[in-house]
Amino acid sequence: MGRMATRTRRSQRRTEALSRERIVEAAVELLDTAGEGGLTFRALTERLATGPGAIYWHVANKSELLGAVTDAVVADALGSAPDSVRDSVPAATPGSAPGSGPGSAPDSAPDSGPDSAPAGGTATGPATATGTGPATVDDGAAYPADTPAAASDIDPAGSPDSPRQRVRAVALGLFDAIDAHPWLATQLTAQFAGNPRGPVPPRIFESVGRQVQALGVPEAGWFTATSLLVHYILGAAAQNAVNSAIGRDLPPGMDRGAFLDSVSTSWEELEPDAYPFTRAVANQLRDHDDREQFLAGIDLVLAGITALHLPARPAGQREGAL
Repeated sequence: MGRMATRTRRSQRRTEALSRERIVEAAVELLDTAGEGGLTFRALTERLATGPGAIYWHVANKSELLGAVTDAVVADALGSAPDSVRDSVPAATPGSAPGSGPGSAPDSAPDSGPDSAPAGGTATGPATATGTGPATVDDGAAYPADTPAAASDIDPAGSPDSPRQRVRAVALGLFDAIDAHPWLATQLTAQFAGNPRGPVPPRIFESVGRQVQALGVPEAGWFTATSLLVHYILGAAAQNAVNSAIGRDLPPGMDRGAFLDSVSTSWEELEPDAYPFTRAVANQLRDHDDREQFLAGIDLVLAGITALHLPARPAGQREGAL
């Protein structure tokens, strides 16, 4: 009888110690080292020194586990942004089952390759609020709503906590997370396409969408503008992750600089009449920085959004003046 009570107490301690958070952390480690193929419940039980039953108590299957892992990494990436961005990020809910519900993905995760770019076509838009009257931008000034605006007028680059800078912070957080966890790009594709009602798509959409709203984009343009930014962020970050993976497998003695130099040289040697543009930008390829190019793309997208949707400040009016 005493032996049975001891065994029961040990089982209770093991169950209490094996939280959903510990399982997710171990799963991230396995994904980082062995990829999705290396994430098995057998490998997970060995890493956690437990039995499969204890893991199934917290997660029902691999699809649910991948959803929980993706949500945790995305929440952490967005949580590293400035306070104004973090306030728009819903907290992760480790105790819930991201893969459950009527919109959940099937038990087996979609089989997509490492170079798949995330697609957010089925994402749900941010909550809307109806407003009337002239358009109002984040500096509090109201302007006529029928004339185009310059992005620098509406959202000056020098403002450290402007909506544009907050979009850049969200984008860089996701860019760095996908770079650090190459498997994340494929899982984001799976979440947006197969489980849009799960926590990941609305978490990302909310973080970007609130900044689009803060820019002063009219409500009718919120979904399209936010979708465009999300598509660019996830697609460009996924491509960068593929490039980084290729860079890690370069032959001995060749680094990224040498590789880009060889590609640039091959572009410069293309037939001039057939490839005049490619030859002209070959040197820019040689010298480009991936993060700077990524952020330049964000600025281009934001410039288009503001030019299309925001009103112009009347001539001669100072920034912030009514």
